[in-house]
Amino acid sequence: MSYIKRFFEIPKRSFFLFGPRGTGKSTYLKKHFKNAIWVDLLKLEILRYYKAFPERLRELLIANPDKKVVIIDEVQKIPELLDVVHSYIEEKKNVQFILTGSSSRKLKKAGVNLLAGRAILKRFHPFIASELKDDFSLDLALERGLLPLVWDSEDPKKVLKTYAALYLKEEVQEEGLVRNVGDFARFLEIISFSHASILNATNIARECLIKRTTVENYIQILKDLLLGFTIDLFTKRAKRSLSSHPKFYLFDAGVYNYFRPIGPLDNPLMIKGAALEGLIAQHLNAWMDLQEEEYKLYFWRTRSGLEVDFIIYGKDCFFAIEVKNNSHISSKDIKGLKAFKKDYPECTPILLFRGDQKIIHKDIECIPIEEFLLNLLPNSTLLKINN
Repeated sequence: MSYIKRFFEIPKRSFFLFGPRGTGKSTYLKKHFKNAIWVDLLKLEILRYYKAFPERLRELLIANPDKKVVIIDEVQKIPELLDVVHSYIEEKKNVQFILTGSSSRKLKKAGVNLLAGRAILKRFHPFIASELKDDFSLDLALERGLLPLVWDSEDPKKVLKTYAALYLKEEVQEEGLVRNVGDFARFLEIISFSHASILNATNIARECLIKRTTVENYIQILKDLLLGFTIDLFTKRAKRSLSSHPKFYLFDAGVYNYFRPIGPLDNPLMIKGAALEGLIAQHLNAWMDLQEEEYKLYFWRTRSGLEVDFIIYGKDCFFAIEVKNNSHISSKDIKGLKAFKKDYPECTPILLFRGDQKIIHKDIECIPIEEFLLNLLPNSTLLKINN
């Protein structure tokens, strides 16, 4: 496959670029900064060299005064390098630092403050449908996910297996994030059942046969490694009794499919439905990071069981989005949206479904999922997608 143009916009100042491994951060930067100084901390000899004496970075910069861009790949492996970067920026040197990472955990543990605002934080995501354009297939995306590393592969299942093993070995085991890798591996399988669902640490702990506090730590590790995320309940101006727990998602549909075991007693439709909702979640997260305005992603659920999968809230933006893995719409499918619209008449309700044509069902706009995803563009409002 030829190079797929990414929508990421390069800041003019120094910046952190965080994203899970395999999302294409390095590929993107190498294409756009061919003459940059590149410090690749995934290479053991380079890692050892700078870990012994982080000050060597300053020596490198002084020896190359004509270089105006410095890229440090996987900077979380040596947080002490940020002290050198910080002092260099303070001296107002005309150099742009690009600091990539696939984990924020070690930076947090070291008490690093991300250069006290002197470098902005940007995120890099797997492909989104509008980047792939005609190459996008909803069914393929649900099966293999949208990691460039996997999407371009001739054997996606094998690559996903290697990808998962790499994270367990290099990010979890070698970094000493957990005491028992076997417990963590079992946790990854169990938490896949919570994908696109309300997160209940007590139930997960019971299934894993470990303490609840251990599960909470494991969940935070997943979030720090950028392998999973949670979305909070929308509670603004609440008029009903609401649920209290967040919802959990693995960051990519293919990763979910890899970790989620399937047996004779499992419901394939439920598994595909969770994968579909997760695919929408990862697209909405990526879309929000591509906007100039800041939006937040929520969900809504009452204690009586009324639910809306996603609420997007921000300046001039208030959308309620329900996702259905079927091609026909019934009144039951829009029940949650109707209830939310009644409580929040300011919102725009949307139902995404597997149909072929956009329809209006009882004043609710219903959009084919593929059409919706292909029209998620940088600095383009959801209102434009609807029209």
